[in-house]
Amino acid sequence: MTRIGLATIGVLAVVVASRLVAADQWPRFRGTQAGVAADDPALPDRWSETENIAWKIDIPGLAWSSPIVWNDHIFVTSAVSPGVEAAPEKGLYDPGDEHGKTRSTSVNRWIVHDVDFESGRIRWSKEVVAKIPAIGRHIKNSFASETATTDGERVYVYFGAIGLIAALDFDGRIVWTRQVPAHETYFDMGTAASPVLHKDRLYIVHDNLTESFMVALDKRSGAQVWRVAREEPGATWSTPYVWENELRTEIVTPASGKVRSYDLDGKLLWELKGMTILTAPSPFAKHGLVYFSSGYPGDSPRPVYAVRPGATGDISLKPGETSNQYITWYQPTLGTYQTSALVYGDYYYTLLDRGFLLCHDAKTGKQIYGRQRITQEVTGFTASPWAYNGKIFLLSEDGDTYVVQAGPEFKVLGKNSLNEMSLASPAVARGSVIIRTQSKLYRIARK
Repeated sequence: MTRIGLATIGVLAVVVASRLVAADQWPRFRGTQAGVAADDPALPDRWSETENIAWKIDIPGLAWSSPIVWNDHIFVTSAVSPGVEAAPEKGLYDPGDEHGKTRSTSVNRWIVHDVDFESGRIRWSKEVVAKIPAIGRHIKNSFASETATTDGERVYVYFGAIGLIAALDFDGRIVWTRQVPAHETYFDMGTAASPVLHKDRLYIVHDNLTESFMVALDKRSGAQVWRVAREEPGATWSTPYVWENELRTEIVTPASGKVRSYDLDGKLLWELKGMTILTAPSPFAKHGLVYFSSGYPGDSPRPVYAVRPGATGDISLKPGETSNQYITWYQPTLGTYQTSALVYGDYYYTLLDRGFLLCHDAKTGKQIYGRQRITQEVTGFTASPWAYNGKIFLLSEDGDTYVVQAGPEFKVLGKNSLNEMSLASPAVARGSVIIRTQSKLYRIARK
């Protein structure tokens, strides 16, 4: 065999190995590919409370953080209160003059759990802190909605309700903690933006009514590297995104006032106006574009933007524009309230909170199909969609996962029920889907 042939085989082996390693990990909110998992014939497309269940365990407390996976470790967080707390309610609503706000007067315990992937046995549960939450929350939110992240050596958590950031090793020992302000948010909605790792730094965004900021910490020590003030009066539940594009690496942070992108030293690169008053969907990149959206139901427009690399300054659209030098495409009514979008292949899928799916060309924004009702029965959707093996999965607040055919034709292929409220986006790794419901954690795998 020629040297070229051997070299080609070597390159292919490295590519295959890297894909296999990636399939074993789901280290952050929505994974590394914004909800897209590597195709694997072992992954299930059918399940119930008894079918294709490798195990299920109880997770105490109330939390809507997502599970993350690293090798045989599943990490999940929770906030446990000894008192009577307001129970979450399904649906898209704004209940009364109080707008669904609630407060806790009990000492809550914030806990990190390490669950054995194969058996479901809890290896350890570490109480990171116990105190009364400093801020309120929406009845549908929790005091532990931020998803942890890991680099394979430590797991990093952020609890915005008390302003605590912590790093733990894989044996459950606290390596460091750091306190940041915990300020009230718009209508006491609470916090949910998850921490993000990039190389040796951990990034946190906390937009609030008093002193909005983004902070970069040294992941090894917790020391502050830099901090920037943000003119964002209210709240943001969107997790920031570190965008490694062909020109540079930048941190994209959607918010209610503006979308801003910073370099790795916290310097503002570009900004954009035109979001709704509440912003929850998280940005991501595919096809050389970064996508972000905002869709509070009572506001207009409810936009989606696709932006190319290299932007500088104010890139906001002028009246009547749908694109400019840096905005490749824009849709004024496609934004979602809580779910993040999914790009799978060449298609951009939008899951509306009220149970509709739409499909657009991810590169141009051209509509492939308009609103398609998923089911007549559902109360709403909060978890973000995910995809593998040519299928899209949509988890409703009722705990029902609808399986939809990927591609230009809308077709519902099935429904998988767990019969308990679920708002957390799942993890997909090692041939399994990890779903968190209100009281349980499931590992679902084809048998």
